[in-house]
Amino acid sequence: MPQLRERHPIMRLIETHEMDIRLGQTPVLSQINLHVDRGEIITIVGPNGSGKSTLLRAIIGAVPASNGRIVRAPNLRIGYVPQKLHIDPTLPITVRRFLSLPRRHSAPETTQALHQAGLPDLANRQMSDLSGGQFQRVLLARALMEKPDLLILDEATQGLDQPGSAAFYHRIEEVRQTLDCAVLMVSHELHVVMSASDRVICLNHHICCEGKPETVASAPEYRAIFGSGTGGALAIYRHDHDHEHDDTCTHEAHDA
Repeated sequence: MPQLRERHPIMRLIETHEMDIRLGQTPVLSQINLHVDRGEIITIVGPNGSGKSTLLRAIIGAVPASNGRIVRAPNLRIGYVPQKLHIDPTLPITVRRFLSLPRRHSAPETTQALHQAGLPDLANRQMSDLSGGQFQRVLLARALMEKPDLLILDEATQGLDQPGSAAFYHRIEEVRQTLDCAVLMVSHELHVVMSASDRVICLNHHICCEGKPETVASAPEYRAIFGSGTGGALAIYRHDHDHEHDDTCTHEAHDA
């Protein structure tokens, strides 16, 4: 049984202020004001091309803001799980070796990360022999090696079937509890992910709606993008959480 990290007081890990992002001459994100607090799970949803991955890249520092600013807590540790990672299937590399790139980790650190990711017995398995779900959990284990304060997942269950996705997100909830970290994730799997979140941000080049899953699912801005079919699915899986967040839905003509 993994030891729980000592609980910290709720603190702000990330905060953006009027942040704009341009890629070349193309505006991608406009006037982004958001915050991430320790211990919460936030899901970002939005249509293809709405700037979700760009927002994550800005938060980790890979894309600069063209206007506004982003504030990170001092010494913030971020773990990142990408959409996908291609490894040459002919490359002979074990899970243990993969987790030690680019910086070598001790055997106990590797074992602990694999256990937290739900893969306690796969350290000596070849990466090329892993299933899709196992591969994504190895990426999760790699992100957990640094004991992150903030875990970021960019459509980390892309390509998994529904049971595999559900199992992965249950594992994320366990990681949140164990590490007392925040989780910020992007996904199109509305039925599972929205119901597993404390807060949902609906993005379409700007934040058009934000709040608890139930609030966002019933907001006109959300329904204009996704329809109303996910509203009844929010009861699939809900966890209790000990702090509340404000709900805000902005009404702008161009949200749809």
